[in-house]
Amino acid sequence: MAEEQEKDYTWAIVGVSIAAIVLLVVLLKKDETKHLESGAVAQLQTETFGKIEKRKTSNNSSAEQISGK
Repeated sequence: MAEEQEKDYTWAIVGVSIAAIVLLVVLLKKDETKHLESGAVAQLQTETFGKIEKRKTSNNSSAEQISGK
């Protein structure tokens, strides 16, 4: 007599788990890079580098300041 075997769902569970993890990573990555699309980062960098350049030029003494005029 043939005995009925129970179905083994191990590989199905592993496959669904892997698919869910991949989907979660893709969704989180999309959400992580959302702020880059608004242009706020580029604007902030421009402002920051402008302030750095201004600080560099204001720290440099001119020839007139060095001579005491």
